[in-house]
Amino acid sequence: MNFKALAARFALVVSCGLMTATPAAAQFWQCVTFARSVSGIEIRGNANTWWGQAEGRYERGHAPKAGAVLAFAATSRMRVGHVAMVSKVVSDREVLLTHANWSRPGAIETNVRAVDVSPAGDWSMVKVWYGPQGDLGTSAYPTKGFIYSGHAPAGDTLDAQPSYQMASATHTITATQRANAAQLATIQHGPTDPRGIFTLVNEAN
Repeated sequence: MNFKALAARFALVVSCGLMTATPAAAQFWQCVTFARSVSGIEIRGNANTWWGQAEGRYERGHAPKAGAVLAFAATSRMRVGHVAMVSKVVSDREVLLTHANWSRPGAIETNVRAVDVSPAGDWSMVKVWYGPQGDLGTSAYPTKGFIYSGHAPAGDTLDAQPSYQMASATHTITATQRANAAQLATIQHGPTDPRGIFTLVNEAN
């Protein structure tokens, strides 16, 4: 076996080893899985089904509350919708959201701005902070409303700065939710991509 063949075989073995050694923490987060983990709202299925599924199980409304999940409607860009937890209410027209799989695929973002831009002030249309721009995105997204979990974040919620990292678990109420948030804090997120919104795949998990 010549040197080139040996080197190629060695490279193949090393690359296979790296693939199998990838830690489980390097998880690609879908918005629904993450929202369920941090909010305690036990709904499964694509994000665009959450509003309907919540009927009769959870209170719903059009006023933001900390700990609630904002349910986004399906659009041509977000065929399965999106869900995001309200980590803090800033005013009647602005909140901070903690959610996953928005600016960057599979990544968690904490305390990013969302602003109600609906004509009626009923949170039926919002603009959301978009990582690559470092500010509110230019697109407005229709929403169904808020699903209330009954669990509001404790204290001052998470760090007020927008972040791709999961901050401390102090925004949760139950011991289980604290444990979930602590576990999520160790997760390294998926690849970055500045092209747009990444909730276009089936999220029924």
